[in-house]
Amino acid sequence: MTQATDRDEAAHGIEGVLLAHRAQVVRFLELRGAGDQAEDLFQDLWMRLTERPTGPIANPLSYVMRSANNLMLDRYRAARQRALRDRAWSETAAAEPPSAERALISREQLAIVERTIAATGERSAHIFRRFRVDGVQQRDIAAEMGVSLSTVEADLRKVYAALAAARRQFDAP
Repeated sequence: MTQATDRDEAAHGIEGVLLAHRAQVVRFLELRGAGDQAEDLFQDLWMRLTERPTGPIANPLSYVMRSANNLMLDRYRAARQRALRDRAWSETAAAEPPSAERALISREQLAIVERTIAATGERSAHIFRRFRVDGVQQRDIAAEMGVSLSTVEADLRKVYAALAAARRQFDAP
């Protein structure tokens, strides 16, 4: 009896709208530039919309489509930032080799960064390396480590805060 009740509840609310309009939302994501990743983005959208409690929504389909659009905007912003960062890194790589003094300072700073990352804890350091070095998506890291996506995000914020503090040391006179 509970299975039938669960299905009835899923047919209502935001989950019901997502289920009923899945093809339309996936097509919207494809047209907005998601291409082959539209299905993955739909899953991200599902997680975003069903994990947090919401009150009554006047027009749920409009809410879902607006959320899908916001998801795509986030994706575009991340891609733009990645392109800017890659261009900056390639411009830096094209510069002349550093002096021996600059190389020594860089090695010392790298050691500080490695200690800073390690000081955040084994799990946080592992998550940071998987995400930033290996390029694994956050939800995949969460799945492989058996933790929630919000835990992965919190651990990344923890490492970023520690690195920001370390960077202030480098910038100090």
